[in-house]
Amino acid sequence: MTTNDSAKLALVLGGGGARAAYQVGFLRSLARAFPDLHFPVLTGVSAGAINAAHLANSPDAFPQSVERLAALWRGITVDQVFRTDLPTLSTTMLRWALRLVLGGASLSPPTQGMVDTTPLRRFLQHALGSKDGLLCGIDENIRRGRLSAVGITTTNYSDGQSVTWVQGSDIPAWKRPGRQSMLTTLTVDHILASCALPLFFPAIHLGEGWHGDGGIRLTAPLSPAMHLGADRMIAISTQYAASSTVPAPVTTRGYPPPATVIGLLMDAVFLDMLDYDALMTQRFNALLRGHPSARDTGLRPVELLLIRPSLDLGMIANKFEVELPRTFRFATRGLGTRETRRADLLATVLFQPGYINRMIEIGEQDGDRRREEIAAFIGR
Repeated sequence: MTTNDSAKLALVLGGGGARAAYQVGFLRSLARAFPDLHFPVLTGVSAGAINAAHLANSPDAFPQSVERLAALWRGITVDQVFRTDLPTLSTTMLRWALRLVLGGASLSPPTQGMVDTTPLRRFLQHALGSKDGLLCGIDENIRRGRLSAVGITTTNYSDGQSVTWVQGSDIPAWKRPGRQSMLTTLTVDHILASCALPLFFPAIHLGEGWHGDGGIRLTAPLSPAMHLGADRMIAISTQYAASSTVPAPVTTRGYPPPATVIGLLMDAVFLDMLDYDALMTQRFNALLRGHPSARDTGLRPVELLLIRPSLDLGMIANKFEVELPRTFRFATRGLGTRETRRADLLATVLFQPGYINRMIEIGEQDGDRRREEIAAFIGR
């Protein structure tokens, strides 16, 4: 790593669905300002797993890798994530309805998710240059010393464990209450599993169990990077940090529609824990710095720079709702997305050019605004 010391710098990428395009915008700003920068440690969860895997698998230098990643996001549409045609959506909804009405009786083929994500598999295989599902570029980057380790986190539905699938060089396994690591050769299936929104996307079979979105049980989102040897971390969240001095805007009039409740639940599961873990890490670092015998504890501080959007990405989503395919837009409106100003549910699935480009633009602006702070953090 081309900084003033040999410390391992990690990039930690959280979830947020389509909002993960914000991470790409921030990385574009970072690549322009520090073109020779690279991250020996990469971790990702949910949609952030796509970004982490792409960077880890790329043979190019950091700026070129980020530009290819930006092109990937700018070319994506909802139809490339899951099928939105009327026959497919209607059939799936009918199967779910029959399952509920008949008390789970198996009178129809089992339904593993509310949507068919076959298009996403094809999209990722093409984007990552993987015909057989293997991400061969990761092993090559490790062999060349450009990459130390990459971790993708999923949730095992069988036992409730949070599993970080790790590919790297001389990486010891770890096991903590509710979370563990598994050494493996990463594939497209690991990314699909990490992105599999519960109930909405079908789970993916990995090892001996079925796995879904990695954010469900990940109580310590920064811990994988620490276990992989990071001394410093840049963590990019997609959750807006409201000002403590400005009252939060009223987003819903009257009784909250399902879209509001579902959006809040998803944010609580997938985004809130990163903020909490960041706060705990900063407090822990402060305690270690003030400890008279910190070295004797066997613990070490891990410096953290947390990046969060300067604008509420959920509030922006409603402006681009019209871009969604008609059938799917009709379904989301049935959940009340037009009855609230803050549509976090909509923001999660709004894989459409207008919204994606706006996310990238905000990420770039935030990166440019914090350039001096970033330079000081990485030792420039």
